[in-house]
Amino acid sequence: MGTFRQLDYFNLDAELSEDERMVRDAVRQWVTERYLPLAMEHFENGTFPMELVPEIAELGMFGPTTPVEYGGAGLNSVAYGLICQELERGDSGLRSFVSVQGSLVMYPIFAYGSEEQRKRWLPLLASGKAIGCFGLTEPDFGSNPAGMLTTAKKVGNEWILNGRKMWITNGTVSDVAVVWARAAEGIRGFLVERGMPGFSAPEQKHKFSLRASITSELVLEDVKVPEANRLPKAEGLKGPLGCLSQARYGIAWGGLGAALACFDEALQYTQARVVFDKALAGFQLPQKKLADMATQITLGQMLALRMGRMKDQGKLTPAQVSMGKRNNVALALDCARVCRDMLGANGISLEYQVGRHLCNLESVITYEGTHDIHTLAIGQELTGLAAFR
Repeated sequence: MGTFRQLDYFNLDAELSEDERMVRDAVRQWVTERYLPLAMEHFENGTFPMELVPEIAELGMFGPTTPVEYGGAGLNSVAYGLICQELERGDSGLRSFVSVQGSLVMYPIFAYGSEEQRKRWLPLLASGKAIGCFGLTEPDFGSNPAGMLTTAKKVGNEWILNGRKMWITNGTVSDVAVVWARAAEGIRGFLVERGMPGFSAPEQKHKFSLRASITSELVLEDVKVPEANRLPKAEGLKGPLGCLSQARYGIAWGGLGAALACFDEALQYTQARVVFDKALAGFQLPQKKLADMATQITLGQMLALRMGRMKDQGKLTPAQVSMGKRNNVALALDCARVCRDMLGANGISLEYQVGRHLCNLESVITYEGTHDIHTLAIGQELTGLAAFR
């Protein structure tokens, strides 16, 4: 296929600052030149290209909104969103690796950690010299994190953690895990470090989705965590849910990246493919499909950009983030399905992107809040009535 051409039907590029465009274009070039040539191999083998971590860090993609004094790039939210868009244009697993590091590890340490924790961990995580993961979901508790069974018991100046976490991105390769557990005082957050006795992170295999992403279980068996490793400003579910809002924001942009990749591939394919002595793109049905997808992607771009501006103003609510994640991932999955069909038999080949994105998005629409849970979050905001119970 030819060089990627981003759909920008309403010239939204004009709404971006020069710095925001520069960040996007730098990440776009890196994804095209460094990641995409490896994407098929790693998806097929079920591996993540760890050798690229130093390059990701050098481009400032780990925790890019983290203040410079802690090793971050100090970028605004729109720039971060554009980074997520370009990373997921490469692969959802790539964006997941980066967004977990920033939104689910660096963010809680910055927002809820002590100054000592910030100074110790944030520069290491920003530089890629340490990798982190986020342990909230459990085998029997995903959409209802309040039901978690992982416990933390205070004994002297230590906490004893017991429990299991599931579907943890980066867990097996992580140096530190942000683990949420139920204590007598309520939900608390802890920094559990690699090598602590009783702590292990076996990798979860046999996935058809997010194959180029490391997914793990976290096992905690009488793990002794010092009081100095507790996040002092995190109390109750507000802590982990605040982290999820950060991640969901990035996913709303990431979904657009996957949709843009699929759309461009289908457009170029149908323009080049000759059927009945005519380019496939010249028939009515392909044109309708392209027009429908272009419309939905454009609406998603407008939504994401508005979210980013509101986030930088401190006005974005969790339910608005739910709408962004819900809408943009759903439209991306719909686009991937339509584009897979438009490529015919070639749509199932890893030589093309659409099948890989289609499989990945089946996970993205589930994690960080399922489509249905976000529906109910929006419904609660609209009506004032909770339908979760």
